[in-house]
Amino acid sequence: MLFKALKQNLIEMTNSLISFILSASSAESEGGLFDFNATLPVMAIQILLLTLVLNIIFYRPIGKVLDERDDIIRNQLTEASEMLMKAENITKQYELDLSQERREAQSIIASAQKGAQEIVAMEIKQAQKDTEQLVSEATNQLNSQKEKALKALEEQINVLSEQIKNKLISKQLL
Repeated sequence: MLFKALKQNLIEMTNSLISFILSASSAESEGGLFDFNATLPVMAIQILLLTLVLNIIFYRPIGKVLDERDDIIRNQLTEASEMLMKAENITKQYELDLSQERREAQSIIASAQKGAQEIVAMEIKQAQKDTEQLVSEATNQLNSQKEKALKALEEQINVLSEQIKNKLISKQLL
């Protein structure tokens, strides 16, 4: 509304100045190439008024809009850089947490492997003990069977030697 009123006033002023210039130029005689009469200051005033009106109507609002836009862009860039810094901090924290979790997982794996190796070593020792015990039992059984076999052989030898002796004695008696 304000712009329309200003525009209307500007148009009215321009029309009145043009009519004034036309009435002033028709009253005077035509001059040479450059006449310095009332038209020159009127034209200068018109240019100054036009500059003033354009500045008020167009340039200041456009300047304000551009300044606001610059402020918005600056604010958005600031927010974007802050968000980028936050994202970088979160990424660094995530990488630190991830490396710590990896170290913990590796230590858990190492302890589990160590525990498994200890269990395997204990089972191998137990198996060796069991094997040694079985071997010693088998050796003991073999030794006892050997002794029994030797005793049985001794008894048979004794019986055979008695029989041989008896036969020899019986042959000699005969």
